[in-house]
Amino acid sequence: MNFIVDVSLFSNRLFIGLATFVAQNNSKVAMKDVIEGFYTAFQNKDAEKMVSYYHDEIEFTDPAFGDLKGEHAKNMWRMLMTRSADMSLEFSGISANEESGKAHWDANYTFGQTGRKVLNKIDAEFTFKDGKIIRHIDSFNLHTWAKQAMGFKGMLLGGTGFFKKKLNSQTNLMLSKFEKDAKNA
Repeated sequence: MNFIVDVSLFSNRLFIGLATFVAQNNSKVAMKDVIEGFYTAFQNKDAEKMVSYYHDEIEFTDPAFGDLKGEHAKNMWRMLMTRSADMSLEFSGISANEESGKAHWDANYTFGQTGRKVLNKIDAEFTFKDGKIIRHIDSFNLHTWAKQAMGFKGMLLGGTGFFKKKLNSQTNLMLSKFEKDAKNA
């Protein structure tokens, strides 16, 4: 009788352990799928699909726009997708668990204000809540970007706090105009 009880306890522990393992790995796969879905939609220039992976309380940060929250973060992608005629994107290095994830992506495009070609190499970090992205941080070398996008002027000023503040002001002004126009459309 003791032997049967021991086997029963062993099988219960094995089942609980297996169930826990499967749940943890399904969560990792699911969050990795969220990141892959986001970037696949980005490659397809499908802003609505992209923002569907964002939590309503999304917080986004990058060197160009600074900090954006909620609909402003979602509208940034909507705006960028309307202005990205020649943009191409490659992503790699995706990893995730149930709480956070990361990826690398490269964007090739023509910078509209100067007509100069840009290859922006970006590392992204994500935090998840309720199966969606609630925090998204894109990091890239702003000075390198500025040299490509603006040439000599970017080489001189692109690494300064003044430049970053001015760029954030301009990008947020463009976003406000886009949101106003979309609201009036």
